[in-house]
Amino acid sequence: MNASDRTPADLLSSALAADPGRPLVTFYDDATGERVELSVATFANWVAKTANLLQDELSVEPGDRVALLLPAHWQTAVWLLACASVGVIADVAGDPAAADVAVSGPEPESLQAARACSGARIALALRPLGGRFPQVPEGFTDYAVEVPGQGDRFVPYAPVDPEEPGLIVAGREFSGAEVVERARAEAPELGLTGPGARILSALPYDTWEGLNAGLYGPLATDGSVVLCRNLDRLPGETVDQRIETERVTATAR
Repeated sequence: MNASDRTPADLLSSALAADPGRPLVTFYDDATGERVELSVATFANWVAKTANLLQDELSVEPGDRVALLLPAHWQTAVWLLACASVGVIADVAGDPAAADVAVSGPEPESLQAARACSGARIALALRPLGGRFPQVPEGFTDYAVEVPGQGDRFVPYAPVDPEEPGLIVAGREFSGAEVVERARAEAPELGLTGPGARILSALPYDTWEGLNAGLYGPLATDGSVVLCRNLDRLPGETVDQRIETERVTATAR
């Protein structure tokens, strides 16, 4: 993290330059038993590929809106940073009819809602290891098919303005600079007190609090996140064991 970082994409670039091998996002889905750990370098590679997909294949431009109809998941975190890299607005659980691109998870109700988008529609299977759909939903492009062939390095066609809108969540609009400033300011409340802090978050991504604990706060403080989906399915002693095993220093549940 550098004092000059003004956008979430800047934070990721600084993390990549400082220590690309350290863990950034560790994801658990306690409904399926999935565990995925992404280093800064691996996460940044997914972000670059997704940003290239947005910019080159989907032809989005700064100021366009991308409706993210996705749960708290490591691939959702990738999309949030990819949107920040291009300069488009990530509209979390936003209205697909008002969006230029709709990105949906595999749930039937999410896919049905995304069909209201008149622009490109991308579907994520959210399968372990970023797997494909057995059968691509009608009217959608399978993210897992398209993203591997994208470039590993991303350069935006136009510089991203930190003061322009970059995120909408729970009806509140944030610029990229506001995301960074608020993440830094609220880090102590989350227990993210310095480099190496590791927070376990089971909060959904449809509120600022969930996004901050589950992505922006750790990124802004050189920390990392253990992002847990369906944590409520586990008994308390198993959760405690995970906290110990994953060397968690703070929790948000």
